Amino acid sequence: MLAPMMSSLPARRSAEEQARLHSELIDLIEHRMVFNRLLGLKVQTLTPQLVLRFEMRPELVGHFHYGRLHGGVISSVLDSLGGCILLAALGEKHAHESADQVIHRFLRIGTIDLRVDFLRQGLGQHFIASAEITRLGSRVGSTQMRLHNDEGLLIATASGAYVVS
Repeated sequence: MLAPMMSSLPARRSAEEQARLHSELIDLIEHRMVFNRLLGLKVQTLTPQLVLRFEMRPELVGHFHYGRLHGGVISSVLDSLGGCILLAALGEKHAHESADQVIHRFLRIGTIDLRVDFLRQGLGQHFIASAEITRLGSRVGSTQMRLHNDEGLLIATASGAYVVS
């Protein structure tokens, strides 16, 4: 009789460690990434899709007369979102790693390319940014991001490529 085949896949992290990872990811995105804190980014959902929200504030205005969101703020939010969704995806890709090991992977993530399309004026009381991964390879990850205002109008889209290893 043949012995049962042993699985070569590493064990997935425990539910407790998964909850810890989610908590650590939210803390990283909202607090430890100081620029995100300056922008006021708050995680609305982490999985299966990363969604961030931020409030319009006078410090984020680019055009004083119209009170529009600065284009640099739009770009920064979408860029940060692209990197953060890849980190969350790396947590799933490496589901056998501890929360600390996954968070350590953040040190390797960096933007290679970012293209932002500004579609409408950045007007609104608050904004919602969402992203999806188009590809996650061993060295490079690609994302598509969107920014909507509080009325659901699409303000900007972006695509990004990031080093992930």
